Amino acid sequence: MLPVGPAVKVTIHINRDTAAGAGFLQEELLKLLQESDVGIGGATVLHAYAGFGSNRRLHKADEGDVTGLHLPTLLYFIDTPEKVEVILPLLLEMVTDGLVEAHPTQILKSVAGREKVLA
Repeated sequence: MLPVGPAVKVTIHINRDTAAGAGFLQEELLKLLQESDVGIGGATVLHAYAGFGSNRRLHKADEGDVTGLHLPTLLYFIDTPEKVEVILPLLLEMVTDGLVEAHPTQILKSVAGREKVLA
């Protein structure tokens, strides 16, 4: 659980089909964040329906061919400035095609309660 106070939100913009050593980059990045000794509290990967990058070519999920697999993907996480400072060089080395951004933010509340299931 994140402490209340200053934090950093890191967002990594890549393509869904960007390759990495053993698979896709999104999976390798998520694995690094999850298994790292740094102790990143959590991360999220979001897949877009459509988008375009610096080449200005529109990619859409319903295109049905290889172009449909070249969709924008966002991976983001929020953690303390100290943890981000440690993990960021590893992430920057792994991202060979994409955009990495970081923004200061403020944790106002961070709780880990039991999930309530309605019957």
